[in-house]
Amino acid sequence: MFALMQSTRVQHLRVIVDPATGLRAVVAIHGERHPQALGGCRYLHYPDDDSAMAEAVRLAEVMSFKAALAGLPVGGAQAVIMRNAYVDNRAALFEAFGRFVETLNGTYVAAIDSGTSTADMDCVALHTRHVTCTAGAGDTSRPTAEGVFAGIRAAALARLGSSDLEGLRVGVQGLGHIGYTLASLLRGAGADLLVSDVDPGRVQLAMDQLDARPVAAERMASTPCDIFAPCGFGAMLNYQSVGQLRCAAVAGCANGQLGDLAVADQLEERGILYAPDYVINAGGLIHAALSHSGEADGQLARYLQGIGQRLTGIFAQAQAQHRSPARVAQEMAERLVYG
Repeated sequence: MFALMQSTRVQHLRVIVDPATGLRAVVAIHGERHPQALGGCRYLHYPDDDSAMAEAVRLAEVMSFKAALAGLPVGGAQAVIMRNAYVDNRAALFEAFGRFVETLNGTYVAAIDSGTSTADMDCVALHTRHVTCTAGAGDTSRPTAEGVFAGIRAAALARLGSSDLEGLRVGVQGLGHIGYTLASLLRGAGADLLVSDVDPGRVQLAMDQLDARPVAAERMASTPCDIFAPCGFGAMLNYQSVGQLRCAAVAGCANGQLGDLAVADQLEERGILYAPDYVINAGGLIHAALSHSGEADGQLARYLQGIGQRLTGIFAQAQAQHRSPARVAQEMAERLVYG
């Protein structure tokens, strides 16, 4: 674990166990340039403690990069709560987590992530003010989708010559809260939608409401489209799946889309433009940070527009250097975070 912390430059790893509620949690805090770090709180099952800690450490660095490239004055962090098969009182568990967050004296601000909800953050907020994504702060799905939408327009401009999405075929893989909202925005812009999801009900809803065409999940990667938008769980881009892609660009909201950074080089070799995930999907983090600071109403639109502008700059530099945008984005983030 120390080796992983050193390789990602995570400075702090805090662990809490509360037998009364069954809480077992870890918080990783990355970067020392800002006194406050913000990051999601995951509530998932993990095969062992080391897996949970490793995910917290890895994602804390990603959140730090995401915040830096979005221009936010916060560091990155990640909390992981290990989910048991049964919990007696979920509200009590998250209240216990809130008491733990309070002991960190504002160095960590909690937000929703996989497995958590605004109701959970409301429980956390009963014991600390260092939390966002509560019911009062609003859902992050919409701003995340809006940021990805801006990124898709930037990708279309860079690879297809126009940011106009009218008539473009976009494949949306994953129709969760963010994916479905993104699909709605794309349809509103005149895009021709192809959709897939493990939940047939979500697919049917997209067919009924968005005039989308369904594609079997196992065929989505190989189905021809202009832009492929991965919006499910991460690491779906690997050496095998990239070889099947038949699109001009990949631009979606899923976290950790690349199984390995070298996969981005494979995309570049195939002439497929890649929008780095922690740049294009920063809208949720932006909303959470601005809501916590009380600036969401006046600044959110400007920050979301900046996602497309940042990607345009990354794409231009990548093209000039004949490199993957993922490599360019990582170097930009490392300069901003590490100096």
